[in-house]
Amino acid sequence: MAENKHKKLGRKHYENLLEPMLEELVGMARWAATTGARIVVLFEGRDTAGKGGAIKAVSGQLNPRQCRTVALGAPSERERGQWYFQRYIEHLPSRGEIVLFDRSWYNRAGVEKVMGFATAGEVKRFLQQVPVFERLLIDDGILLFKYWLSCDQDKQEERLNERLIDPLKRWKLSPIDVAAREKYEDYTKAREDMLKATHKKHAPWTVVDFNDQRLGRLTLVRDLLDRLPDTKVDPPTIRMERLEHAPYNEKYSVLKPIKDFDLG
Repeated sequence: MAENKHKKLGRKHYENLLEPMLEELVGMARWAATTGARIVVLFEGRDTAGKGGAIKAVSGQLNPRQCRTVALGAPSERERGQWYFQRYIEHLPSRGEIVLFDRSWYNRAGVEKVMGFATAGEVKRFLQQVPVFERLLIDDGILLFKYWLSCDQDKQEERLNERLIDPLKRWKLSPIDVAAREKYEDYTKAREDMLKATHKKHAPWTVVDFNDQRLGRLTLVRDLLDRLPDTKVDPPTIRMERLEHAPYNEKYSVLKPIKDFDLG
């Protein structure tokens, strides 16, 4: 995608553009529940690119019992002794479910490779196996979408510094993030090697420019909706008859709003 030259998208404009797509996402979830479709979306990309915000844009209005986000931590000692894909398999969707991976099995080709957590042999084996693994998922009927969120190094530095000084975002900054700052080019090389080996017709990658995160979210959500089949399913008819009696008033104490709040 070409570099974004226009000014940053404002919040109000962003919300107005996103709102109709949120209705489509709710319709997509209703379609999945009705047809039993299984949907997997992978969110990969640079540190600070905006994976969390993109996932929230997709899942924010959906039933959390139907749409799950999977963000696995470092593998346990037992998991390190398993087949690499094994701990991801248990999180795949059942009928009618949507699973969003906040980083996925592609950790092996990214952070594990660059930071030395996997050997060259393990990375090579992964790149050989992953197209086969994804072919099996797709042949079994899973709808798989793979997104790589991209941002420039200066934008990444800006966001890392913002996390450092903002107490509400400080938890997002890890020692691995700090160490990775010196390896931007190494991550670029690892990404190119990964795309070359795993961008297949049956499971292609979509790279999205996230230098402007709001515009990136809109682009990703629109692309996801456009790549799904026709998902129009009318919602079930629900009739709410007028109550024949006065509403029941609770007798217990109710916490009153704090009067000191400035409500504008």
